[in-house]
Amino acid sequence: MELVDLSNSRSFAGGFPHDFFTHLRREAPVWWHEPTEFTPNGIGFWVVSRYHDVVAVFKDAETFSSELGGTQIYDGKGMGYQLNQTDDPKHRRLRALVNKGFTPRMIGQLEGNLRERARRILDAVPLGESFDFVPAVARELPLQAICSILGVPHEDRAELIEIVDLAVSAGDGTVMSPHYLKRLSAYADTLIERKRTEPADDILSVIVHAQLDDGSPQLSNLELRAFFNLLFPAGAETTRGAIAGGLLALIENPPEMERLRARPELMKTAIEEMVRWTSPSVYKRRTATRDTELRGRAIRKGQKVTVWEMSANRDEDAFYEPFRFDVGRDPNNHVGFGLGAHFCLGANLARLEIRVMFEELFARFERFELAGPLAWTNNNRLVSLTRMPLRVFAARAA
Repeated sequence: MELVDLSNSRSFAGGFPHDFFTHLRREAPVWWHEPTEFTPNGIGFWVVSRYHDVVAVFKDAETFSSELGGTQIYDGKGMGYQLNQTDDPKHRRLRALVNKGFTPRMIGQLEGNLRERARRILDAVPLGESFDFVPAVARELPLQAICSILGVPHEDRAELIEIVDLAVSAGDGTVMSPHYLKRLSAYADTLIERKRTEPADDILSVIVHAQLDDGSPQLSNLELRAFFNLLFPAGAETTRGAIAGGLLALIENPPEMERLRARPELMKTAIEEMVRWTSPSVYKRRTATRDTELRGRAIRKGQKVTVWEMSANRDEDAFYEPFRFDVGRDPNNHVGFGLGAHFCLGANLARLEIRVMFEELFARFERFELAGPLAWTNNNRLVSLTRMPLRVFAARAA
C-alpha cells in the first residue's frame, strides 16, 4: 500500500482516501506519520484510525488536550479562548455561555423559517437542465441559516461565503487560511460591536450579552470573535458537505433512495447515516499531556495525536458492512459530530437543516441525475464536494 501524506491537502482532492485508512485500521491502527515537506515545523504526528481508539481519545481530555496545540495538524491560533481549542475549566465556562443561545427551543423555532427558505431555494432550480447542486442548494440553506442565527445582514452574506470558500480551498494545510481568517475576524469585530450596542433577535445577540448565574463574566471580544470564526465556517461548510454527500449517496444507491421515499419515517436514521457516510470534518488533533500508551504504541508527552472520524465511521469492528449506505442503520453510534466534551454545538441545527432540505427535495423532485464530474475540497480537514452537476425532474404531484 502506497503511503498517503495526510498533511498534504492535495491528498484529499479526489475525496477521502478510504483504501489507505482501511489498510491502516488493519495493519497500523495507531501509526506514526513521519514529517514531510507539508508537515508543519517538520514534526510528525500520530494517526488514530479505529473507532474504539478514536472514542477513547475523545473521552480522555486529561491525557489528550484540545488546548495545548489546538485541534488541527498546524498549531492553532485560538488556543485557550476558542471553544474547540480549550480544556476544562475554560471550556466549561465558554460552553455554558454559548449554550445560552443554542437551546433546543431556540433551534426548534427555526424550522418554519428554514422550510420557507428551502422552498425558495428550490424554486430557482431549473427542471431537466444541468446545474451545480453544491452552490445552488447544498451550500445555500446552511449559509442562510447560519447568517440568520448570527444576525448577519443579507447584503454581507455573499462577501462572507466568498471569504470562507477561499479560506477552505487555499490548500495550505490549515482548516482556514490565515490570510482569509483575518478578513473574517475584522468582519466579526464589527458585527459583535453592533450586537453589543444594538442587540437584535438573533442567537449572536443572546451570546454577546449572556452571563451565568454564578456571576461569571460575559464573553470577551476576543472570545466572541473566536466563536464567530469557529461557528460561521462550521455552519456554512460542514452541513453543506452532509447535504451534497448525502444526496450523492442516495443517487449512487437507488434502492436506498426508493426505500427512504417509501418510508419517510426513516428520515431520522437516514440523516445519521448521511453524517456517518460524509463525516465532513474528517479528523481532529489532540496533544498528549503526559507519556501514555494506545494499542501498545508509546505516545510521548507533547506529541500530536490526530483522530480520524471518517475512518472510525467506516471501521469494520464498529459498524456492520460499513461501506454500505443504509438509511435504516440502527444502531448508528457514529462520531460524525465528535464525542465527549467537544460534541458538536450545532448538531441539532445540522440535523434540522438536513431533514428540512431532503423533505423538500423529495416533495419537489421525482428523479435526480448526475450530469458531470464531481470535485472535492482542497483541504485535509473539511473534505466535501465543491461541485456536483445535477439534473432534476419534477415529482408527478407537482
